[in-house]
Amino acid sequence: MTQRLDGRVAVITGAGSGIGLATARRFAAEGAKVVCVDLDAETGAKAANEVDGLFIQADVTDEAAVRDLFQRVVDEYGRLDIAFNNAGISPPDDDSILTTGLEAWKRVQEVNLTSVYLCCKYAIPHMQRQGKGSIINTASFVAVMGAATSQISYSASKGGVLAMSRELGVQFAREGIRVNALCPGPVNTPLLQELFAKDPERAARRLVHIPLGRFAEPEEIAAAVAFLASDDSSFMTANTFLVDGGISGAYVTPQ
Repeated sequence: MTQRLDGRVAVITGAGSGIGLATARRFAAEGAKVVCVDLDAETGAKAANEVDGLFIQADVTDEAAVRDLFQRVVDEYGRLDIAFNNAGISPPDDDSILTTGLEAWKRVQEVNLTSVYLCCKYAIPHMQRQGKGSIINTASFVAVMGAATSQISYSASKGGVLAMSRELGVQFAREGIRVNALCPGPVNTPLLQELFAKDPERAARRLVHIPLGRFAEPEEIAAAVAFLASDDSSFMTANTFLVDGGISGAYVTPQ
């Protein structure tokens, strides 16, 4: 493993499982000091222990908690180089616009979009002081495509993440701060496994549309995050970085 992130300080939200956990492992393997943020104390602490990092339990929809977590990171390590704003939910009551209630809508927006807004808001000033930084915000391939099997608030929230990331990437480019939106296709994570368990037919409909014929593994997405975090992507900002197995490029899929 290369040491592209040697000595850098990285914050990962939603670090206790799935893409976040895989990225914590990848960042640590590439030499970063990793701060694992999660609402779940058990999984978050376990992730931090595994990568010899720092665990911070925080509700990333809480403005004071987000402000304090980034300040704590800088107090502890003296800098903030990478922010992977990855926390998100996809609950079963987020469905068609015709059936999704306002409370479900608001809950998904808070976790998936407002948390990214807050994390960017409080990470950027620390990066401004050092004149550089890389922010990676987890959007989704659904931010660039429509789906007949709708998750209306999830799709809208990820579209918001994509648009916000583009704007921030442009706004802060001259200050050395890069902001990119990671847009994964379906990933073999606990969220997807839960969907399979509750609605196998709906989940199977997703698989048939992937040209590569399978879901991504979290480690494959983590590799993309590490690239965006590193200087290998130094000329990339405000980018829609699709890692989707070919979904967004397909008109029809192979048999």
